[in-house]
Amino acid sequence: MNKGLIALAFGGLAIGMTEFTMMGILPDIAKDLNIDIPAAAHLIAIYAMGVVVGAPTLVLFTSKYSPKHVLLFLMLLFFVFNGLFAIAPNHATLMISRFMAGLPHGAFFGVGSVVAAQLAKKGKEAQAISIMFTGMTLANLAGVPLGTYIGHHYSWRYTYIVISLLGLLTFLAIYYWLPKKADKDSNTADNHIFKQLRYFKTWEAWLLIAVISIGTGGLFAWISYIAPMVVQVGGLSADRVPLIMILVGLGMFFGNFIGGKLADTISPTKASIASFATMALCLVLVYFTASNSTMSYVMSFFTGMLSFTIGPPLQMMLINSAKGSETLAAAAGQASFNLGNTLGAFIGGIPIIYGLGYHSPTLVGAVMATLGALLAIVHLIYFINNRSKNLI
Repeated sequence: MNKGLIALAFGGLAIGMTEFTMMGILPDIAKDLNIDIPAAAHLIAIYAMGVVVGAPTLVLFTSKYSPKHVLLFLMLLFFVFNGLFAIAPNHATLMISRFMAGLPHGAFFGVGSVVAAQLAKKGKEAQAISIMFTGMTLANLAGVPLGTYIGHHYSWRYTYIVISLLGLLTFLAIYYWLPKKADKDSNTADNHIFKQLRYFKTWEAWLLIAVISIGTGGLFAWISYIAPMVVQVGGLSADRVPLIMILVGLGMFFGNFIGGKLADTISPTKASIASFATMALCLVLVYFTASNSTMSYVMSFFTGMLSFTIGPPLQMMLINSAKGSETLAAAAGQASFNLGNTLGAFIGGIPIIYGLGYHSPTLVGAVMATLGALLAIVHLIYFINNRSKNLI
């Protein structure tokens, strides 16, 4: 396997851990700072805000530098600000450092997606991107449970010291393993800041942002409430939740590779339609089987797998839509994923407020995934009418 892709996967692991471990150690942070859990949860929202701000901004202002140097810079930011987060003395400094730690997230995956596609053999671009995202799936499978264990039994600060050091390890892996062709000068007219911004003048750009922000909300409407669902509706004990999350992570691991293969085989747009459609069907099935404890295990794996097939196809759709602005488009996609996270969690929680049960967010998720599929169909029609058939 290409060592450059492994280096990018290390980055996915580090970023996945810093984003998702927070959910598991939130009570520990609240106790340590003597604040309530809702106040501690602001650390989740502020990170997402950092991703949304940093994804397009850092890509634009580093566009004249080579991709390898940009990736090194982003992982240096990751290392520094996660380290500062680990030693921050109060809530205010934690919020600031957490926001700053979110800035490199989207830009890394944006630049990394383009680099991974360049490193791939022709026709294997989406599969190469899926290798980078393997790090994110491994974070959910093993890194997050490990980080949560350290946070519970020792200190949440130790968890983020480990995460910060993973950033340093990624920095070294990129420096030594990313090939020289990823370090070539990219200071061309195509990378000029104003030329890149022209991407957002196209309706296709905003259509893709809508596809991702709405469609992936289906995944987050489900996973945001999975713990209370399997306990309150499925009848599992609370100590079974880590096993449920491992099954979700294992499903995501396989789904990521399936999505990459699917996108290279039938085209990214068609793969996205298929992924959103199967996600919607799976979420409906989760709703009707949520009270069955055995099905809780089964559906955790399959929903994680089918939902995460969506990542590589969407990244390739973004890259293919943005000649000369590929990194900006891919980074904007990461910002859109985080918008999907916010929308899915917020809208998914509305039926719970009205007493419809902790399995009701899955129906909200099914609707959002269906809308994602419909919007992707609109995108497919756009390709048919406006581009050559070999790009469909």
